[in-house]
Amino acid sequence: MKNCPLRSSVIGSYPFPSWLEFASQHLEVFGHSDVSEIQNDAVIAAVHDQVEAGLDVITDGEQTRLDFNLSFYGYIQGIELESVSPRKFGPPAHDQRGKHAITGELVAPRGLGVVEEFKRLQRLAPSGAATLKASVPGPYTLSGRLAPNAQYADRWAVTEALLPMVRKELEDLAAAGCTEISVDEPSMSCYAYKEDPRRFVDIFNRAVESVYGRTRLCTHLCFGNFKGRAIGPRQIAPMFPAFLDFKADEMHVEMASREFAEIELIAQIAARMDVAVGIVDVKSYYVETPENIADRVRWCLQHAPADRLVFAPDCGLSQTARWAAQPKLKNMVAGIRQVKKERGL
Repeated sequence: MKNCPLRSSVIGSYPFPSWLEFASQHLEVFGHSDVSEIQNDAVIAAVHDQVEAGLDVITDGEQTRLDFNLSFYGYIQGIELESVSPRKFGPPAHDQRGKHAITGELVAPRGLGVVEEFKRLQRLAPSGAATLKASVPGPYTLSGRLAPNAQYADRWAVTEALLPMVRKELEDLAAAGCTEISVDEPSMSCYAYKEDPRRFVDIFNRAVESVYGRTRLCTHLCFGNFKGRAIGPRQIAPMFPAFLDFKADEMHVEMASREFAEIELIAQIAARMDVAVGIVDVKSYYVETPENIADRVRWCLQHAPADRLVFAPDCGLSQTARWAAQPKLKNMVAGIRQVKKERGL
């Protein structure tokens, strides 16, 4: 699917407004209609900030996902929703999130909820303001907080059980008119250094095979961002050349927080698909200026052609305060537009 040159996009998540943070911790005091109103208002706020920034691609900010995985686990039968955390105190890290026990066969008869999210976004976003994107975690990433048991012996077995659910959700999104879907697999990039990357490619491709070519497919690869922390070695090289065989139209890679290490590798991606470069550091509270962004765009243009380049933050913005996320997105778009004007694009 052909891409417009130097496109501006986002990964998926956006900061919760403070009132949504408060409400999500006190849901028991609200009625069903109250919760629907809260969800609508939160999506309207996220859409407003993205449209005001001037992005070419927007999402619902994942405002109705109170936890990245748990929001999906609530749709899956056979899971104990209360997790057991091995560590609750001390510096924040991924092990504080805990694992959920599997209590029976893993099935999702109602889907994973993303179609409902997308339809809400369609209803609330200004018509024609931007391309609307939905994001779905890939099956390997989705398996990460489920503890294997006698029925599902290891993470690979859990992944295989989740794969048909993800595939069905992608099919339903395409049927609902979603023209751009991000299949987020940050866990794959976190563990590519110690697992067979070809096995990851097989999982990804089987998950997306029924919608590949029917909608624009993106994938997000990063090194973790819970509480602004990475979880794996922040190197792209171990993923290649295997990951170049992903059935995707766009591959996103984290660059800004890594000071653009391995920037030359985006040429390999651009030879096969569009490359979305993370040029805003979501782990830093330094707000990049438009001039910073323009310099980074020019740097990327030394390695990939304009019609293959997309620009976005390094990861979702859910772990970044809204006061910083707003100017980061505005300045990102301003810097991209500056280079587009220079180049007559």
